[in-house]
Amino acid sequence: MKIYKSKLLIITAMIFVGAVFVFLDYGRPKDHSAVSQSKITYYCPMHPTYTSDKPGDCPICGMKLVKAESSSSDKTSNQKTNMPAQSKEKTLAEVCAIHKCTMRNCPMVKANIKPGERLICPVCGEVIATVNGKVVEIPREGAVSNEAIPATEIKKERKLLYYRNPMNPEATSPVPMKDSMGMDYVPIYEEASSAVASAGPSVTISPERQQMIGVKTAMVRIRDLTKVVRVSGKIAYDPELAVTQEEFIQALNVQDNIKDSPLQEVIDRAKNLTDAARNKLKLLGMNDDQISVLEQTRKAENGLYLPSKGESVWAYINVYEYEIGFIKVGDSVDLETVAYPGEKFIGKIVSISPVLDPSTRTNQVRVEVPNPDNKLKPEMFVNALIKESLGFKLAVPEAAVLDTGLRKIVYLSQENNVLESREVTLGQKAEDYYEVINGLKEGDVVVTSGNFLVDSESKLKSPS
Repeated sequence: MKIYKSKLLIITAMIFVGAVFVFLDYGRPKDHSAVSQSKITYYCPMHPTYTSDKPGDCPICGMKLVKAESSSSDKTSNQKTNMPAQSKEKTLAEVCAIHKCTMRNCPMVKANIKPGERLICPVCGEVIATVNGKVVEIPREGAVSNEAIPATEIKKERKLLYYRNPMNPEATSPVPMKDSMGMDYVPIYEEASSAVASAGPSVTISPERQQMIGVKTAMVRIRDLTKVVRVSGKIAYDPELAVTQEEFIQALNVQDNIKDSPLQEVIDRAKNLTDAARNKLKLLGMNDDQISVLEQTRKAENGLYLPSKGESVWAYINVYEYEIGFIKVGDSVDLETVAYPGEKFIGKIVSISPVLDPSTRTNQVRVEVPNPDNKLKPEMFVNALIKESLGFKLAVPEAAVLDTGLRKIVYLSQENNVLESREVTLGQKAEDYYEVINGLKEGDVVVTSGNFLVDSESKLKSPS
């Protein structure tokens, strides 16, 4: 009987203790975070931007997905904050449609892509190709996944302002059209209008990497530009011109002697001979002023073939066609010879040939040079230098300009290590500088060294 009572007491005590535990658990608040923390995420070690809620293989590289560890609630919460949102495979057309990309020749529009290949678009961002022929978006730094934003806030309707010529930002149109090369004008929207001034992609490069690739900069300033024309030539040995001068002088003398002749035919014939000799002098390079002086002095230039002691000589220099516009009659010319190194002879341009040499595309310029010591001999080679002032102009260093053939580009050094490409319109080149017509302003800082590597970093592509 005592044994029965003991068992009954034990059973009663166990029921009582169980009821107490049930009561305590019922009154405790439920921890819903534990349920959420139990969700397991898998990611690719080679491509952490790709995640999945179930095990499998990475669609980009085929590597096994690894489970994301979460040993504590704090660690799990931090991991949720830092890990990117789950990326879904999409087609390139879907990527462009989501971002409403209006860029002509967008890099995303590509027929064949290889697994692991990356594509970058200024509008759509960066994606990476998968083995399934699709792509996975790579979130930009600080960007928020589109899936976490209501569809009404992803893209607001943009107001079309105008259409801009892709090669000339100043040429605009209110309606779609094509330029002279057949390229479509680019639509410019309201929120993008503030970025039209830059008209080029930019790249962020850390100071350490800039130093490693040798980036140097210089400031765009207003400078006193001087165009220097360097040409070669020789001291004239031109007996043909000297003989023609003698013929012209004789024709003038004959015309003066028969001016009172009763035969008008004789007077006209003498005048025709004088005009013919005058025209021949022009073809040989003498201008009207020089011919007028010869007509008054009636003295040929013996220095053209046999200069007397102390008599001035002529130098014939050949100026290229693209530089002929910089020189004019009366300009000073510095001449040097190999016979007298370091010694300069100062001359003056007296005439410019009216005919261009079709074989060399040069124009012959005649320079009168004093020769008091008779050092300059006929047929002696000379190097000539002509300086022409262009005035004060906004100038950019020649080393800062990248010429793609279709356009000229410089890289501006902006704040926060940003290097921005800028298309510029340039004028004349003066020594180590270009005159800036459009695209830059005084005080801009441009890259003068390492800009080819900067251009490679920014993956700048000329329009096709």
